[in-house]
Amino acid sequence: MARCTSCSAPLPTNTNRCNYCDTRSDVDLHSKHPYTIAKPTSMRICPNCEKALQTIRLKMAELIYIERCHTCFGLFFDKGELEPVLHSSVSNVFGINVEHIDNINKDRYRKQQKIRYMKCPECRMLMNRVNFGRRSGVVIDQCIKHGIWLDSGELTHLLEWKKAGGQLLQEQHAANLEKQKQRQQDVLPGAATDYSVKTSGGFGNTVEESLLETLASVLGELF
Repeated sequence: MARCTSCSAPLPTNTNRCNYCDTRSDVDLHSKHPYTIAKPTSMRICPNCEKALQTIRLKMAELIYIERCHTCFGLFFDKGELEPVLHSSVSNVFGINVEHIDNINKDRYRKQQKIRYMKCPECRMLMNRVNFGRRSGVVIDQCIKHGIWLDSGELTHLLEWKKAGGQLLQEQHAANLEKQKQRQQDVLPGAATDYSVKTSGGFGNTVEESLLETLASVLGELF
């Protein structure tokens, strides 16, 4: 359980504001992902606070820079950056615990949060709301061109989801869909080929020859 960085009181799972001292805490990066501030301010704007985001460098094997709001602690990942962070944080997951995944989603689902469309920190166009990984329970805000915005607490949710086998479940589902699609593509052309052979192959020639022989016999009797 995450704790307040000011008074160490346990924080509710669906918020970063302490109920005891009213301090906001960084529940996603604090004590989880070592980082340094590369730029105190960037050109990108927080979609929640309308303030300039910080550019921070995550201390990982791969060099990754992301944007972070120092007020609400939301995070902005460029395209292709979130997956390496998840992989670096949670690896060697070989089992799927569907019940645990459902419990995580139920526990962290923000019932009181109003549905609203936010502007991309880069282009300022409204982003799409997408359920990350099918059953992650995290509805991310995504700009197709520039990247993904996560509110505070959503990265932790995704890490717990992946650790419970959520990403494996997603990959399994995608593989099954691909197999079904491939089977349909294989079966339909095959059936058509078999049908064409039966209707226009040797069987058709035999019928045609038999009709010609019958006709010749009838003509011979008449003439």
